[in-house]
Amino acid sequence: MLHNIIMVFHVLIAVGLVALILLQQGKGAEAGAAFGSGASGTVFGSRGSASFLTRSTAVLATLFFITSLTLAYLSTQQTKPTSVVEQIQQQKVEKQPVSDVPVAEPSRDEKTVPATDVPAAE
Repeated sequence: MLHNIIMVFHVLIAVGLVALILLQQGKGAEAGAAFGSGASGTVFGSRGSASFLTRSTAVLATLFFITSLTLAYLSTQQTKPTSVVEQIQQQKVEKQPVSDVPVAEPSRDEKTVPATDVPAAE
């Protein structure tokens, strides 16, 4: 159960991390930077919202790293059979009937029929 919750959280962090990385602009992404213009005419100044996006990306990257390590640790702690043969062997062990009824052995007085007295089919 815990493994599934962390897995969902991990996938959401991964999607958020991809979205934040795609929202960011490179250093020379604006057309003015190619012609020597040092500052762009944005509301936030020349850096824009880079510090917010950069910090958010760093936080999500750290959370992604932590959830990755947690999932790796949890997957090593599970004791499930790893192969089909081990699963079948485990099912056989679980399905073996346990009988408390003793098996009666035939008494010496009873006549047993030897295998040689059986008539052959012609």
